[in-house]
Amino acid sequence: MKKFYLLWIIVLVTVMSGCSTVANEPRVKKDYFTLWNSCEALTALENFVDDVTNPNSKNYIPKEDRIATFDMDGTFVGELYPSYFEYNMLEYRALDDATYKDIAPADVKEAAQEIRDFVRNGTALPPHFDMKHAHAAAKAYAGMTLAEFDAYVKSYAAKPANGFVGMTYGQSFYKPMLQVFDYLNANGFTCYVVSGSDRFICRALTSAIGINPNYVIGMDVKLRSSAQGTEDGVNYTMGKDEYLIRTDELIIKNLKTNKVLQITQEIGKVPVLSFGNSGGDSAMHNYTLGNKTYRSAAFMLIADDEERDHANRQKALTLGEQWREAGYHVISMRDDFKTIYGNDVQKVDFTFP
Repeated sequence: MKKFYLLWIIVLVTVMSGCSTVANEPRVKKDYFTLWNSCEALTALENFVDDVTNPNSKNYIPKEDRIATFDMDGTFVGELYPSYFEYNMLEYRALDDATYKDIAPADVKEAAQEIRDFVRNGTALPPHFDMKHAHAAAKAYAGMTLAEFDAYVKSYAAKPANGFVGMTYGQSFYKPMLQVFDYLNANGFTCYVVSGSDRFICRALTSAIGINPNYVIGMDVKLRSSAQGTEDGVNYTMGKDEYLIRTDELIIKNLKTNKVLQITQEIGKVPVLSFGNSGGDSAMHNYTLGNKTYRSAAFMLIADDEERDHANRQKALTLGEQWREAGYHVISMRDDFKTIYGNDVQKVDFTFP
């Protein structure tokens, strides 16, 4: 009888041990951050992830609720100072593209010229230029199919990035930030791109690093079926041989609180991690930090590296203090990144035709 009870205890302990192994997630110990220096922001991120992925922690977050949101330009894609990728592309489209420049509407050309004057002469962009650009960009690519627009973006992205040697626009990823994506994915997080740039531009650029299009949120224009004409979609049935085209009608510029609205509508959950680089991301960060269910954290990059990138260090340091006061962790590109775009990429002076 004693042998029977001893055997039963051994079996029970073995079963319980097996259950514990199943319930507990594997702890990720691989060093994902080979391109980072030791820094406060990285320590904060690793401590956060270790805590919320530990089933024994009071701050444990189930995988389905591990939502991380990333701004794109200036957060993991180079802003290519002083102008965004989509600003550069509109400038090219309206002023240099031989297939379009002669038929570009006046307001599209005006917005493109203001970008050119800003980049080349340092002329200040007019107030609320983000919206002016958004409406101009909607017009500039209207009539393109989604496949045509994707090809156009990728063709422009293949051009050498002005101000750098050894890099195209489409290669201008902050390599240390790509390691953050890898690290979070390995720890069961779902990462979304939430950008002020056109959604389909973001999809074209981020496909190069394996981000699926359904995890990309951005500025949107209305789409229309190729044979729909002016008929409202609720009254029109698309045919099997039709395709979608872009219109000139802007739906939303995905900045500030609009980012929060889009996250709520498209994801349906409050993020627990948020990454950005500007005031346009503060609302998204605050929404994340206001998570009532789970522990959360927000990170801001500052472009303070004048040696390896085109940056304004003093402005960046001022912003860094502002972000810290707001409760965000600050990532210094100069101090925290061992490299930005890769050691074979060099910053050079701007050149223009």
